[in-house]
This record gives sequence, C-alpha cells and structure tokens, in this order.
Amino acid sequence: MIPNNVKRLRKEIPGHVSLVAVSKFQPVSLILQAYNAGQRIFGENRSREMTEKIPLLPNDIQWHFIGHLQTNKVREVVGKAVLIQSVDRIRLLNAIQSQAQQLGIIQDVLLQIHIAREDTKHGFLPGELPAVYELSVPNVRICGVMGMATFTDNTEWVRREFRLLRNLFDTMRNGPYAGDQSFVHCSMGMTGDYHIALEEGSTMVRIGSAIFPPRPQKPG
Repeated sequence: MIPNNVKRLRKEIPGHVSLVAVSKFQPVSLILQAYNAGQRIFGENRSREMTEKIPLLPNDIQWHFIGHLQTNKVREVVGKAVLIQSVDRIRLLNAIQSQAQQLGIIQDVLLQIHIAREDTKHGFLPGELPAVYELSVPNVRICGVMGMATFTDNTEWVRREFRLLRNLFDTMRNGPYAGDQSFVHCSMGMTGDYHIALEEGSTMVRIGSAIFPPRPQKPG
C-alpha cells in the first residue's frame, strides 16, 4: 500500500515539486517501505521523535522539521534537519543562529507565514517580515516560505490563502532576496489540499495520510 501511494503521488506531482512524506508517529518499518519505494524526504513534527529515528534509518534520508519548534529544542534539530520549515518568530531565528554558529554550520530554514484564519496556526504576519530582513544571522540560510491554509471545506478560501503565500514568496524573491539562489521554496499543501496548492504554485508539498496509514497520536 505505501509503495503504491508513493508511486501514485510521484505521478501526480510535477517533477519540480518536492514531496515531503510526513512520518510523524509512524514506525521505522513503515518509513522504510516508503524509502524503498524511492522516497527520500521525510518530515517530522517532534524533535525527540526525529532524533530517535535518524540513527535507525538510512543516512541518505533528508529530514525536514515541520512542527512548531520551541527554542529549548533547537539543539535537537539544528544540524540534524536538512531544512527547518517552521521558523515562525525572530527569537527562534536567533536561537537557530546561535546553535548553528556553535556547530560551525549553515542551517537551511523556511519562514512560516500565517495565512490561515485560525489562531492555532503559527507564523509571521507579512507586516513582521521587514524585521527579519534586517537580522544578522550569517549561519542561517533562508530558503523560502511555508504556510498552512485554513482547515475548511471552502476550497476558494483555501485557494486565496495559497495564492497570498505564493504572491508573497514572489515579492520576497524579487525584493529582499533578489539574486539569492537559495530562496527557492514555497512549501504549501498537505493531504487535503495539495491539489489546490499545486495549482497555485507550490514547490513543496507535505503529505502524510495519503502515504501512511492512520496512527494514534502519542501523548505529550
């Protein structure tokens, strides 16, 4: 089932779009099934779970951290995640910078933008971004933006939010990040709405339940 799901998604998703298999709460055995079907990018929401899985799985996996990251968990993620997609505040950017500097590395990140009408979702408001542009974070490489649309059956509402994010990405790419060859990712779209996200210009989709079977959430 999992290999077939991966192959089906590969056919649906354009070649220039990255597929992130959301593997939170999934056991190593099932992640290996996706890996053996050719999947190499996996997304985790919890730092401890990600660090526990990394040594148990092939070392050519690219781990993306996609969950809300607390500053006291930065050490568990920086240098282990190829890309931190959920950088949603300046304090977190500074914490990542400090840890990356200690490790002597450059950490790739995405800026999470708040595009939904739900207060439970995190992210920078567009008006807060000028403060990010002025930061000195030489050990952090900002590679684009990420956003989550409102959870609703109103597809036009979702489309508007994705379009807002893509327009913001284009504005940033042609403005403060003009000429930056690393600023390439507009990560938007999950299992329930990735078709709309692709139509609106997503370059990276994060898909879990269309690949893996449902799993009970871990406590805490």
